[in-house]
Amino acid sequence: MRRADRLFRIVQFLRLGRLLTAQKLAEKLEVSQRTIYRDIQDLQLSGMPIEGEAGVGYTLRRDHDLPPLMFTRSELTALVLGVRLVSAWGGAENVVAASQALQRIEAVLPAELRNDLDSILLYAPGGFHMAQHLRERLDTLHAACVGRRAVAFDYAREDGERSRRSVLPLALSFWTGVWTLASWCELRRDFRAFRMDRMEDVRVLERTFVPQRGQRLEDFIKAAMPKPGQPWRGARGSALAGGDPGSVG
Repeated sequence: MRRADRLFRIVQFLRLGRLLTAQKLAEKLEVSQRTIYRDIQDLQLSGMPIEGEAGVGYTLRRDHDLPPLMFTRSELTALVLGVRLVSAWGGAENVVAASQALQRIEAVLPAELRNDLDSILLYAPGGFHMAQHLRERLDTLHAACVGRRAVAFDYAREDGERSRRSVLPLALSFWTGVWTLASWCELRRDFRAFRMDRMEDVRVLERTFVPQRGQRLEDFIKAAMPKPGQPWRGARGSALAGGDPGSVG
């Protein structure tokens, strides 16, 4: 965690009004108590009105507070639903980040809106079907898309045919409980979308790439668009384009 993020989270914890010891803060942030003492001192020197002492605990003086964060009820509902969707179907890192984001939002909401959080009755059940190794795989593939690094994996098509692929990953998309990877397949020399749950032995290669004309994400989407008078079939079965994920390869 970046130091700036840690300092922000310390302030948010203290804004809740409870007396927190350095040990408790250290456990929450997974750092040493010495780091917490140093961070508290730096925050106090910067003008943050933190009261307390080592061995007793710390809190933020209530007469000096940040202005409350205001949302409409509809906006708050959308944010909470988004967090619940990510928690159910996101990658391992996304789940942690979503929870932390909601804690930050809750910490700066006025009391009347904070009480509304529990009354938002929109949920995203089904995430228990997503095994931890798939959540971690999602993180790995997303990092490869962002870092533009080639990926290799074994793949099983819907008809049972297996092959070893190396691809240039472009983006990930989620369709009714299935994550798919949009990519340029070096075996087929064409766009392909692969179901993440049908991949095995996924390896991010050292080789990086610069998307070339005809192999970019926008080209993938363009290839998926239907011709006039034709149904939307997707880019060679692409789930990103609304096709049947994993049916071709």
